[in-house]
Amino acid sequence: MRIGIVAFTERGMRLALSLADGLRSRGNDMQVTGPARLAGAPDIRAYDTLPGWTEQAFANCEALVFVSACGIAVRSIAPFVQDKLHDPAVVCVDEAARHAVALLSGHVGGANALARTIGALCGAEPVITTATDVNGLFAVDEWAARQGLALCDRDAAKRISAHLLEGGTVGLRSDWPIAGAMPDGLVWDDAGACELGISISFDLGQRPFAHTLRLVPRTVTVGLGCRRGTSAEALAEALDESLTHAHVAREAVGALATIDIKADEEGLRTLADWLGVPLITYTADELASVSGSFSSSPFVLQTVGVDNVCERAACAGGGKLLSGRRTLGGVTVALASEVVRLSFDDGAETAAGGEDA
Repeated sequence: MRIGIVAFTERGMRLALSLADGLRSRGNDMQVTGPARLAGAPDIRAYDTLPGWTEQAFANCEALVFVSACGIAVRSIAPFVQDKLHDPAVVCVDEAARHAVALLSGHVGGANALARTIGALCGAEPVITTATDVNGLFAVDEWAARQGLALCDRDAAKRISAHLLEGGTVGLRSDWPIAGAMPDGLVWDDAGACELGISISFDLGQRPFAHTLRLVPRTVTVGLGCRRGTSAEALAEALDESLTHAHVAREAVGALATIDIKADEEGLRTLADWLGVPLITYTADELASVSGSFSSSPFVLQTVGVDNVCERAACAGGGKLLSGRRTLGGVTVALASEVVRLSFDDGAETAAGGEDA
């Protein structure tokens, strides 16, 4: 997680640096910022203006931590707040380290988990105000974020949370087993008997309940091969055709992969940007060493030094093929997925690089 911390006093900056060390040790990418008078140390950046820093941090960080009064944080972030699916987590810690307040994006963004982690680091009391947490109920959006699941309908998520708060029962259907004890309020319901329910699948067409919240694991790697200069539009068309054929939602795509000689292809880079996923490249030797049964092309072998690019690239990260090579307009596409592992037992601190990180 990329976390920006800002502090405004010497005492606050000492706490900010201590928190940065603790969060960095949990695998987070940290940036400590403050006014110019506090930025003498090499690990403290000076901001030009607080609104400017906040705007930049909102765009580039997954979490913001203000070591300050809540009022400063609220006024700073107010112009940039959009919605819970896009806003970064925002936590405010007083400089005496008494309270760590989850201000924004408690569930999806991970502010609740981050506040708990900060509390564990400095002794502050985490202040969590989201209704499901206050009432000790299952928070589907927070759980989905921890599990790496794309949440495809926030209105359905709100409806489910409201139903649980009212004491209702929510059905659950999953294409994969889920370890751990079922949270209160959820029941396995493969028959779709419940009016409200959660469906976990690659296939967005699965709507087993009258009102279905669809959660999609982001575990699919798309292996791609293409001619030089292929446009992003042509690549996207081939990708969508392959996803539709395999009944896999776009939301399941977690990475694109190809051979290293295609690393500078503008179309591939643009498609990765559109999807918000990394473009991973492998050498011909790395692709040739991937174990498995793949289709083979003598022409491809002669051209790039390996008999198949898309299938091998899709599986190079350890996944298994979901859909073999398909060709559309000179673009070859293959889909592979890592093993989907789901659990109700993971700790809330995991999303913020807590004890389980």
